[in-house]
Amino acid sequence: MTQYQVNNPATGETEATFETATDAAVTQTIADAHSAYAAWQTVSLDERSALLHKIADLYIERQDELASIVTREMGKPIAQAKGEVAFVADIYRYYADNAKQFLAPNTIEVDSGSARVEKRPVGVLFGIMPWNYPHYQVARFVAPNLMAGNTIILKHAPQCPSTANAIAEIMAAADAPKGIYNNVFVSNDQAADIIHDTRVQGVSLTGSERAGQAVAKEAGQALKKVVLELGGSDPFIVAADADIELAVDNAISGRFGNAGQACNAAKRLIVVDDIYDDFIERFTAKVKTMHPADPMDESTKMGPLSSIAAADNLQKQLESAIASGATVLVEGGRQTDKAGAWFAPAVITDVDSSMEAYREELFGPVAIVYKARDIDHAISIANDVPFGLGASIQTQDSALAEDIAERLDVGMVTINSDSGSEANTPFGGVKRSGFGRELGNLGITEFLNHKLIRDKSPKSA
Repeated sequence: MTQYQVNNPATGETEATFETATDAAVTQTIADAHSAYAAWQTVSLDERSALLHKIADLYIERQDELASIVTREMGKPIAQAKGEVAFVADIYRYYADNAKQFLAPNTIEVDSGSARVEKRPVGVLFGIMPWNYPHYQVARFVAPNLMAGNTIILKHAPQCPSTANAIAEIMAAADAPKGIYNNVFVSNDQAADIIHDTRVQGVSLTGSERAGQAVAKEAGQALKKVVLELGGSDPFIVAADADIELAVDNAISGRFGNAGQACNAAKRLIVVDDIYDDFIERFTAKVKTMHPADPMDESTKMGPLSSIAAADNLQKQLESAIASGATVLVEGGRQTDKAGAWFAPAVITDVDSSMEAYREELFGPVAIVYKARDIDHAISIANDVPFGLGASIQTQDSALAEDIAERLDVGMVTINSDSGSEANTPFGGVKRSGFGRELGNLGITEFLNHKLIRDKSPKSA
């Protein structure tokens, strides 16, 4: 059976299949990307910027079409899919407008002569992308690196081949030079071969821990730099003085946006004892009104999960937590009365460190709520996981918010909002959530040659 398929999660039907590339085609793709790099690295920043602006314009022009493809491939509600596409345009424009500043050389003060650090591209990069944000994840890797002068080979998720082709079509329509962006449908073995090819200089993966381990192993053996954005079990801390209604609304959007299928979703709600009962009452009341519906309907807030396999796996995780002693506050779970990957939102509590659900990532609409004695206890719970991607803090005390933020072992903290990202703010984590950063000013620095130019020539008389 072919690996790349469009399996509509709303219906369970296979709508399209795509063949994996031949080894000869993969070899040619690497050659094309390497050949294109020789010319692309010499193209001016103004010309690169113009290309990125054309790409952004095409995303907006084709927003409805692109969003519809996403919805059919992985079930994202159409309104959210349109929002994702618009965000992608923002990312391309951000780097088009700011790269000249980010890539400017740094002057170093020295005792004699002069010294500076030039920021130069490194060559061909290999990106391995996930299905949950099939345009956004690609853009945050591609936009800064094309702007920096690198060229791209892109392996998209096997369940998003139509989106992968659509992105390649946008690049062609924008008149991107041949070879600077290359879409490939490859097997895992072929991906390993790409990583080991001497013409490929770096690898970026967004995906699971298991995928990260496999790619990091191959990249390490090949002595290639790798950026990894992996799983998360982000804490959402609610302090005693929090605006309860705002905190509940942020918890709803932070946990259930994209049907909970986000690495930086608010997966663990940690509420201090003083307001726990009030928060639970309001939060569960809102969750009970949420029902998965037709993702093609503009009013739908939650569609199916990305695949039947994903829904089945989440159901097993939920059942394991309940069997281990978790208390059900909102009874959701797998909906098998209709075809597709339907899953109703669930809320559980009384999860302790003896349970798998305490430390593993639940990638879908299941919220775990913890009661904390106080803020110190909340922080202890928050840090007691192997992940360290993001965190959210809900409090009206700015000094308290800053104190909590400093004590959390994560790469990103948001205060009085849900999780989420912006084009101009760096994204990434620590611990088993990976390493490296994307977006913001740091996102363009990961795959650069920071070249020292040191001149000790004596000054002319």
